[in-house]
Amino acid sequence: MIATKTMWKNVRRSPYQAAAAILIMTLTFLAVSFFTFLVLGSSKIINYFESKPQVTAFFRNEAKQAEMDALKKEIESTGKVSSVKFLSKDQALEIYKDQNKDDPLLLDLVTADILPASLEISTYKIDDLSFSSDLLKKSPIVQEVIFQKDVVATLSSWTNAIRQVGISLIVILSLASIFIMMTIIGMKISQKKEDIEIMTLIGASRWHIRWPFIFEGIFYGVFGAIIGWTIATVGLIYASPFLSTFLKGVPLFPVPLIFYGELLALEIIFAITLGAVASYLAVLRYLK
Repeated sequence: MIATKTMWKNVRRSPYQAAAAILIMTLTFLAVSFFTFLVLGSSKIINYFESKPQVTAFFRNEAKQAEMDALKKEIESTGKVSSVKFLSKDQALEIYKDQNKDDPLLLDLVTADILPASLEISTYKIDDLSFSSDLLKKSPIVQEVIFQKDVVATLSSWTNAIRQVGISLIVILSLASIFIMMTIIGMKISQKKEDIEIMTLIGASRWHIRWPFIFEGIFYGVFGAIIGWTIATVGLIYASPFLSTFLKGVPLFPVPLIFYGELLALEIIFAITLGAVASYLAVLRYLK
């Protein structure tokens, strides 16, 4: 109780130093929250595409209906596909019109003759996409083949890059937080040098003197974590309508409220650890 009161006095007597400590902690946990949202969101998008393995084959304009039907039956006979859907030129035009119904100019420029017929093939396993793709590419009536494995591979590489950048940035900010906190706590210890000497002379224990400074570091960490988490969470909630439209079909939103709570709890635990370590190192260095 006494340590907590002393901690509050230390914070109130040096507001600018307290603000600097809270600011660096806020930036650290803003980065933690942001990259957590980004990595977990990317992982869910990857899982979505992996759960819907699909190959799309576009036919050449000169392909005949009988040839396309024969290829469809050949794909079905492999036993590796869960469904095969044929889209004619007219059906492709209807889809195009629906997607561009708000732009009359684009509708006037496109006719069914210039749109290719296609096959949409879903497989039971994502590993079977390559087999189906290779089989389709061998057909002389197929002009182009697109399959989700390319999308998943690209997303995976981006997610790994984001994860590496995020971890690096969080480590750098965490180390910066520790050094800045050590400096601020060290300055406060220097300012209270005479008081500490008096407390030592009257019999105060080492931990009685140390606890207020350690609590102060924990306070800066927790307060900064709450602010950083709040900014990131409000930003994500505000951007959710736009992201939902952009990622239409991907079940990413709404984010469960329990996720926000769990993330905050984990960040507070990390903040307590970070603040306590920084303060303890400062105490060991300046308070001898």
